[in-house]
Amino acid sequence: MRSDKIKKGLERAPHRSLLRALGFSDDELKAPLIGIANSFNEIIPGHIHLKDIVSAVKAGIRQAGGVPVEFGVIGVCDGLAMNHEGMKYSLVSRDLIADSIEIMAQAHAFDGLVLVTSCDKITPGMLMAAFRINIPSILIAGGPMLTGEFRGRKVNLISAFEGVGRVKRGEMTEEELYELEACACPTCGSCAGMFTANSMNCLTEALGMALPGNGTIPAVYADRIRLAKETGKAIVHLVKKGLTPRKIVSEASFRNAISVDMALGCSTNTVLHLMAIAKEAGIPLNLKTFDEISRQTPVLAKLIPAGPHSVPELHQAGGIPAVMKELSKLGLIDLSTQTVSGKKLGELLSKVENRNPEVLRPVEKAYSLEGGIAILYGNLAPEGAVVKTSAVLPEMMKHTGPARVFNSEEEAYSAILAGKIKAGDVVVIRYEGPKGGPGMREMLSPTSAIIGMGLGGSVALLTDGRFSGGTQGACIGHISPEAAEGGPIALVEEGDLIEIDIPERRLELKISKEELLKRKKLWKPPKKKLKGVLKKYHTLVKSASTGAILE
Repeated sequence: MRSDKIKKGLERAPHRSLLRALGFSDDELKAPLIGIANSFNEIIPGHIHLKDIVSAVKAGIRQAGGVPVEFGVIGVCDGLAMNHEGMKYSLVSRDLIADSIEIMAQAHAFDGLVLVTSCDKITPGMLMAAFRINIPSILIAGGPMLTGEFRGRKVNLISAFEGVGRVKRGEMTEEELYELEACACPTCGSCAGMFTANSMNCLTEALGMALPGNGTIPAVYADRIRLAKETGKAIVHLVKKGLTPRKIVSEASFRNAISVDMALGCSTNTVLHLMAIAKEAGIPLNLKTFDEISRQTPVLAKLIPAGPHSVPELHQAGGIPAVMKELSKLGLIDLSTQTVSGKKLGELLSKVENRNPEVLRPVEKAYSLEGGIAILYGNLAPEGAVVKTSAVLPEMMKHTGPARVFNSEEEAYSAILAGKIKAGDVVVIRYEGPKGGPGMREMLSPTSAIIGMGLGGSVALLTDGRFSGGTQGACIGHISPEAAEGGPIALVEEGDLIEIDIPERRLELKISKEELLKRKKLWKPPKKKLKGVLKKYHTLVKSASTGAILE
């Protein structure tokens, strides 16, 4: 066992002495040592209950003959960090999480890892660590939140964000917004739609790195506790069999996950994260792969914010296994891939069925024949840009309009709420990319304000930043190269016409090559005073088209 490095032999008497100080018995010193990375904290609703999940994981580990040892991991709540300086730290945390788990696992020679997560950057950071260290690992999330109810309709966090714009527009009173905010997030768990947290936890299941149910069993269900116990048992079996992440997950596994991504219209952040995870796994993955799979994958569900259904409802319909079973009918899922359950995917799906075709449509009745995310190219995005097509209204799939240019999220948000953006405009928010932010902030507040102001069917938003999975509308992000690196988005001027053609995957600034070159020669990079972790991140981070990896 790997932990023999700190437990076995005459020379390890001092090490054993330290372990005995923890209360370890002779039998425990002979058993597999399983590290539990617990991202519990008291500021994220998706993490507030993780102590209960970890207790159940420990029970499962002990039942299978292992010894659990828990350690802490940081986490950022993207909702609370939204629309202020705090959001600059969200994507940054992904790599710090990976680094901290690597440090703990390597320093203490764990035999295996259970990664206990829930929200946004925590899940991808943990998976990056798992593939980097490559010891037996399994992930379990805290589960999705239930939807709230406001005056007879389902609501969620995004309802509250959009409510701000509705108050500004006069469609809702402040008293009604207060009532809404009090019921929008009724339970613990990751927010109830197919936002980044639930997207990544569903895709982890599709990837084969979590047990069935990981992405969709609600946080408050007893099934989530049972799943945690099974996860604890599973990690001990993985250790005994020597099954590491790189032995389990292949390029085909990533393609399976991307197919599910497209079928469900997951968050655009999944593109960033899957590329970063694949790099740690040593598997080639680029933007063209996403678009290739998107073009052949039908959209089978319209989940919040793209439609009326929540992630808990997807669970009742059969969850991710049912999604994969539907996609397998078209040959879009490789059933020979391995999973942390110890079974191949085909065996796991053999008895699965779609229990609610209204929530999860059969492939014969798909919402569309192409997937929920598209990659656009053009003179405004030579290295690519990302859009969640499943959340774009039909009338905005093609749009040409004048640029309204802002050099920060705050400037754009204020202008939208002040009524300065008109139907037909194309809002451009730049210098918010990985280097430019730094930290590539999410633009949920401006996009929600556009919806709240009644402009969702007539205004587009472009940015070198990124979007929350809760964003809806013609919102195109990850524009690369970013403005801070002199990308074409830095050269856009107020009033320039911008053409968006999502079906043709095109994003064009309607000026001549000569004018673009002239502006490029005059452009000077803005200077920012940075310190601490943001300064390090700014120095090391690469383009969004690479997954915003650090090198």
